[in-house]
Amino acid sequence: MSDLSEQLSLILDDAETHMKKAIQHLEAELLKIRAGRANPNMLDGIVVDYYGSPTPINQVGNITAADARTITIQPWEKNMLQPIERAIINSNIGLTPQNDGAIIRLFLPPLTEERRKELVKRVNGEGEHTKVAIRNIRRDAIEHIKKLQKEGLSEDVAKDTEKDVQHMTDKYTVQIDKHLEAKDKEIMSV
Repeated sequence: MSDLSEQLSLILDDAETHMKKAIQHLEAELLKIRAGRANPNMLDGIVVDYYGSPTPINQVGNITAADARTITIQPWEKNMLQPIERAIINSNIGLTPQNDGAIIRLFLPPLTEERRKELVKRVNGEGEHTKVAIRNIRRDAIEHIKKLQKEGLSEDVAKDTEKDVQHMTDKYTVQIDKHLEAKDKEIMSV
């Protein structure tokens, strides 16, 4: 029986690990969605051609938010200005780099009401993807529990473990909603 309870424990740990990763992914995606304020994380995911090797933008220069509407990129090597500029333009983040020969500045236009609504839609879409991922993790965990039940796990223990999985699912779904609510508020506050 201890072998079965060990397997149940592994199923729960595995589900929790995957749910945490889903939340971390959501947090990373939400950071990329700009909410009117300049944030260096908005450039995460942009890759620069560094001497033929694709390199994250934050590894070729210092990225700072100079103020609420401006991001500056100070390349560590002057000859990286062009590749950084090209990478930003190709990333389609909707910002046009201003290159003064020493640093690159990105000026964020104020968000229109329409653009804010689009961003809220995008935020909610990311949230929905994460909820689907959480539900899939729950489904997989419950399938594993049912398989163990066929191998001799008692119905009571199986039901209790399924409840644990559901509680975990509910806990992470609430976290998703909190993240979405905070991001929506951030976007809609002028």
